[in-house]
Amino acid sequence: MSAYLILGLMLGYFLAMFGVSYLAGRKADNAGFFIGNRSNHWLVVAVAMIGSGISGVTFVSVPGMVATGGMSYLQMALGFILGQAVIAFVLVPLFYRIKLFSIYEYLRDRFGITSYKTGAWLFFVSKMLGASVRIFLVTLTMQLLVFDPLGLPFLLNVLLTVTLVWLYTFFGGVKSVVSVDVLKTASLVLSVGLSIYFIAKGLSLDFSGLVRTVKGSEMSRMFFFDDANDRRFFWKQFLAGIFTMIATTGLDQDMMQRNLSIKTAKDAAKNILVSSVFQFFIIALFLILGVMLYTYAGRMGITLPEKGDQVFPFLATSGYFPVGVGVLFIIGLVAAAFPAAGSALTALTTSFTLDILDAGKKDDRALTRTRQTVHVAMALLMGVCIFVLNALSNTSVIDAVYVLASYTYGPLLGLFAFGIFSERRVRDRWIPLVVLLAPVLCFLLDRNSETWFGGYRFGYEILILNALFTILGLLLISRGGKVSLQTSSAYE
Repeated sequence: MSAYLILGLMLGYFLAMFGVSYLAGRKADNAGFFIGNRSNHWLVVAVAMIGSGISGVTFVSVPGMVATGGMSYLQMALGFILGQAVIAFVLVPLFYRIKLFSIYEYLRDRFGITSYKTGAWLFFVSKMLGASVRIFLVTLTMQLLVFDPLGLPFLLNVLLTVTLVWLYTFFGGVKSVVSVDVLKTASLVLSVGLSIYFIAKGLSLDFSGLVRTVKGSEMSRMFFFDDANDRRFFWKQFLAGIFTMIATTGLDQDMMQRNLSIKTAKDAAKNILVSSVFQFFIIALFLILGVMLYTYAGRMGITLPEKGDQVFPFLATSGYFPVGVGVLFIIGLVAAAFPAAGSALTALTTSFTLDILDAGKKDDRALTRTRQTVHVAMALLMGVCIFVLNALSNTSVIDAVYVLASYTYGPLLGLFAFGIFSERRVRDRWIPLVVLLAPVLCFLLDRNSETWFGGYRFGYEILILNALFTILGLLLISRGGKVSLQTSSAYE
């Protein structure tokens, strides 16, 4: 595909995204930026949430997973559904009852100011690293497809990307994010569905032939019950899916801002349950696409890249498929990347402004100035992180960042679980020590598990262990007495 065509598609989609963002958020005040004035309809947010968990990395990586993992990821996706139910019936009623802008305000009321700041910093580090990695991998793809062919430097690539993300979230924060996520969901479903259609057509397969091809592939295996040491083992994936969803959605300001933008807790719960079921089928579509990509390459004798996350970009843009597939790939990639980065930027701005700077006590005009300054600062910091990743870029560095980001959610999960299911008071000043020691213990176990536990290898379930260590530490620094929660936010 022509670099100019790809660049034109990227800018064209951004203009559409910018228009939706402007119309949705041009009149948004601070409450609109942070929680959408709690005025979004639950069905609109449900549609937005279907695509909200899909980033540019997901778009290019999940289809490539089938080569080594089959459809085992669906085991985790089943856990996601149960995890979403816990969020809907446990966390959402709690957050609505105490009227939060930032979900980490709960930690302040439950444990104290040290816990509150610790939770906010855990989220900040995790989300900044995770968002930067996701944008970094997308900028690498765009550098390969657009900027290198045009002789343009990586610096311009990053500046353009971060500026576009900042622009579309400038107007309305959460109100813009929800509206753009609706556009994102529609674009992703259309891109993946039509890509599968064009590939099947290239293989002369009708719908029944497509079903037989996917079902008959060795890459379509979903359940793995035979080896507990295998990272694909069902109970590892399923349980990790439950707790990963609770931690990375229910305890993530980025994701919960959408849910808190709905008027009532009951409607927010409906949104979560509906979107979780549809998300399962979207993940299945990505995996089916992966099976079809490998099947097509095998029948056509195409030599594929070694890395699975390069398979879809390689086939879509190298002339093996009709131009329409390449166009759909670019639209899907941009649709997945920009809104995911924009929602992360909005959540980072919210949490840093309210939780770390404690700016919620300012008058509305002063709060607006602070929020806008933080918004710019977060975008600049994200750009710096992308440059650092590019300077150090190798697979181990990227993996290390993801591991670090996932480890920060374990202590958050432990803090919230202890706060919700126990009434014991905690010595607030010791909480930073607990949330530092828990990941360290998990890291030591992870590094030595095969030696200590007869070949057992930890997978995503390390997050559960991380939370359990945190809960144990909180028990050790706790004392008797009950805590009652009051309305904690100044914004209703």
